[in-house]
Amino acid sequence: MIDLFNFERRKTSVTHVGALNIGGENPVRIQSMTTTSTDDTEGSVAQSERIINAGGELVRLTTQGRREAENLRNINAQLRADGYMTPLCADVHFNANVADVAAHYAEKVRINPGNYVDPARTFKKLEYTDEEYAQELQKIEDRLTPFIEICKENHTAVRIGVNHGSLSDRIRNRYGDTPEGIVESCMEFLRIFRKHHFDDVVISIKSSNTVVMVRSVRLLVAEMDKEDMHYPLHLGVTEAGEGEDGRIKSAVGIGALLADGIGDTIRVSLSEDPECEIPVAKHLAWYIRRQEKHLLIPGEQYSGFDYLRPARRSTVAAGNIGGENVPVVISTRKAGDAAIDISSPELPNPDYIYVQGELPDTLVRNQRYILDYDAYIDLANSGRQSLENVYPIFPVTGMPFISAINTDVKFLVLKFGTPSEEFLACLRTHPEVVVVCMTSHQNRLGDQRALVHQLMNAGVRNPVIFAQMYQHSTTDPASQSLNTQHPSSITPKEQFQLEAAADMGALMMDGLTDGLWLMNNGDLAQEDIEQTAFAILQAGRLRMVKTEYISCPGCGRTLYDLRTTIARIKEATKGMTGLKIGIMGCIVNGPGEMADADYGYVGAGPRKVSLYRKQVCVEHNIPEEEAVEHLLTLIKADRKAQQ
Repeated sequence: MIDLFNFERRKTSVTHVGALNIGGENPVRIQSMTTTSTDDTEGSVAQSERIINAGGELVRLTTQGRREAENLRNINAQLRADGYMTPLCADVHFNANVADVAAHYAEKVRINPGNYVDPARTFKKLEYTDEEYAQELQKIEDRLTPFIEICKENHTAVRIGVNHGSLSDRIRNRYGDTPEGIVESCMEFLRIFRKHHFDDVVISIKSSNTVVMVRSVRLLVAEMDKEDMHYPLHLGVTEAGEGEDGRIKSAVGIGALLADGIGDTIRVSLSEDPECEIPVAKHLAWYIRRQEKHLLIPGEQYSGFDYLRPARRSTVAAGNIGGENVPVVISTRKAGDAAIDISSPELPNPDYIYVQGELPDTLVRNQRYILDYDAYIDLANSGRQSLENVYPIFPVTGMPFISAINTDVKFLVLKFGTPSEEFLACLRTHPEVVVVCMTSHQNRLGDQRALVHQLMNAGVRNPVIFAQMYQHSTTDPASQSLNTQHPSSITPKEQFQLEAAADMGALMMDGLTDGLWLMNNGDLAQEDIEQTAFAILQAGRLRMVKTEYISCPGCGRTLYDLRTTIARIKEATKGMTGLKIGIMGCIVNGPGEMADADYGYVGAGPRKVSLYRKQVCVEHNIPEEEAVEHLLTLIKADRKAQQ
């Protein structure tokens, strides 16, 4: 049972991958995957060594066929000759025979339940009787048994890697495209491995949708606990994308689970060189580890809260905050700051700007401002300036003045541990008050969760905005690297983005978030802080403000120039707010992830691309050089038809 308020790492068995131990009391392990052809020994070795030199503790390589699986022997031998003892993992899809071969030459083999025995997905409706379903499960066991024996003989570990995008038709038709179906796909295989007394197993459940990924892993842990299984977990958000959005999206999903003590090895899947993934993953693991051994948080869980299937907390709307409104973003700016001009045509503007104790001379039309309550009262009494679209914010000591101000939105700053009798009475009397939940606790998540559960236990339905303060500076050497072991490629801005996303992950997944207020005591650009807040809300599927690109990191299966294509599609579709476009190197997850994308661009063969609308292929085998134009034509035609 998860303690919502006090950090404790989930207790697991230990899985042995060569000389690397995963789970138990071992640290969270960091890994990545090559993008080279596994037939290319020299290229694969060189890229593996770059991953290892960056801090990777396990390297995964794709093995489409027997030839690639057998070449793992040469890659492994060359790495050992070069003095690298890092274990290798073979990535197998569609061909169980390849897994048998790879188990001889890799320290670990990843198999995908969605395509290990089940045929490739057709997304057709198929009905199975219970007897027919049992027969399908027996087929899986019959095929897994010799593989398990090979793994036992060669001391090869196994990752059971379920991807939301590659669930089999059998699972989808029995359980639906649901977290429950994803979990059952995994449990079917786990039960067979346990039956055959094989325990060197790691589990992963991945999705490009952070909500699906987090809920599925939470549910998996609960199901494993019911059956007394305690295998270590590998975490990752698949097809997270590239750049800042890819990092933030990964941090939201991975951070939401790590912060609850779940996760023993992680991979941040970016559409970039694989060694770029390592410092991101290292910082995430290090940052969450700082929560250990914190002061006890005496929170009390609300009995109506369902950790496994959370719904958005029911609140009374205060203006445009809470109720059915999307979460808002608050920004901090000084009244005299030139950046008070928020009229950027391409970037979303903050919903509220906190200007501390002084309003700017000129207020931007339709922009909402937050002003310290004492300055608000002075202006209201003097009549010197209009207070339209201006709202007061109160510290706890200012609560007696809340009744004196008549406006439809007010803000009250609270921390967990504040004597509750007075502020609960105030909130019950004033539904227009929005709680700004602050924390200075070592365990931000536990402390902020505790306050919201306190409100729910008291029957208080005021909206809650989470305020997070950080200290990152580009000029202060003390803040440029919070951990001297981090490579210099982790900039203060990236640290800020990863930490804020990780801190907010579980709060968003729990359904507790009515708004986000990010602050930084340093010299990071205010625009970057604001856009990070919007990106976090979008990564948590709470507010869409720009086009989302669901792009895979690429691997040896990718048969076109993935990185250049992503750049071309981004340039061609910028400004198409709210679209989700999947850019996939191959068909392993491509069609499946189209369920979460409006359009899909999927590798179909050497320099050939197929286009999808949702999960339906609408154009096959387009030459790569023409495919982006075809995608734009498809999008524009659909938009015109909708007008």
